[in-house]
Amino acid sequence: MRKRSISVLVRLNEKERQHLASQVKKSGLSQEAFIRTLINGYVPKALPPPDYYAMMRELHAIGNNLNQLAVKAHSTGHLDRATFQQEADRLRLAVQQIQQAVTAPERRTKQATPNVHPP
Repeated sequence: MRKRSISVLVRLNEKERQHLASQVKKSGLSQEAFIRTLINGYVPKALPPPDYYAMMRELHAIGNNLNQLAVKAHSTGHLDRATFQQEADRLRLAVQQIQQAVTAPERRTKQATPNVHPP
């Protein structure tokens, strides 16, 4: 049985419908979930870039390796500096790649038309 049995009809003009559809698509949510999120006082975020999950797996693997090195160093009193440096370098590279993927501007795929109207 559905938990949500109340239906609400909302009338939109074409521009509003297109805007809603665009925002829903960016969020990856269903239209209903998107609207419920807004009603509950939250603004849905856009889906992360496609390689987000691969980047997160890489960060988790690096963190796990660094943690294992820390445990070993704590138990033996010795730190494998070469391995630690290698993992630290992997971490720096991964952070740079994430910053590039998230903050770097993307090239336009089609020619934009200016919003300038002749006098």
